[in-house]
Amino acid sequence: MAVAAVIAGTAYASLAKRGAGNRGVSLRRRFGPEYDRVLARHSGDSKAADHELSERVRRYGTIEAHPLPPHVREQYVTRWAAAQERFVESPQEALAEAERLLAGLAQARGFPGPERPDEHVDALSVHHAHHVEGYRRVHAAAAGLSGTEEMREAMLQARAFFDALAAEPTGRTAGAGKHFGRKGRDRTHRPLTHDGHARRPLLSPRGNAKGREAL
Repeated sequence: MAVAAVIAGTAYASLAKRGAGNRGVSLRRRFGPEYDRVLARHSGDSKAADHELSERVRRYGTIEAHPLPPHVREQYVTRWAAAQERFVESPQEALAEAERLLAGLAQARGFPGPERPDEHVDALSVHHAHHVEGYRRVHAAAAGLSGTEEMREAMLQARAFFDALAAEPTGRTAGAGKHFGRKGRDRTHRPLTHDGHARRPLLSPRGNAKGREAL
């Protein structure tokens, strides 16, 4: 009996270890560079990293992207174009606006808002793991913690994240693919706040061919 119990215990431990290993592989695949970041923060403790990321999936994995009314998406696209064109003249201001737009758009899609920064970023990491580090870089660059080239790279990463957040969810085809074209864009719309109300534009939407080429 004792021998059988030892064998059973060893087998259970082996299965548990294998399961934990499979979970770690799955989390690493899902989170990509975010997994490495969390692992480094836990000083290489993979069990602690797996636990933290598993908790993120449990808490935020069921979030489904809210649909955006076409006029709301167009408002964000218009403001994004203005921020992008502003970059050549005032990169830090453009990045600050980019960060505001990403935060507002994420909240509009159903993620926790930026007033809860930890939840905000953790939730985004579950669904946009390959963009969230770029989001952090945008924040750092907007705060003046980066050089010119780093700011440019941050703006490029911000644009990729913006495209991912603004994309029409799979299965929704109404108006899909029409929101990012420049033809017919109405730049007289007043930009939106996080809650969807109109306010004055933060940046001038002047056309700037040089700015478009730079990004």
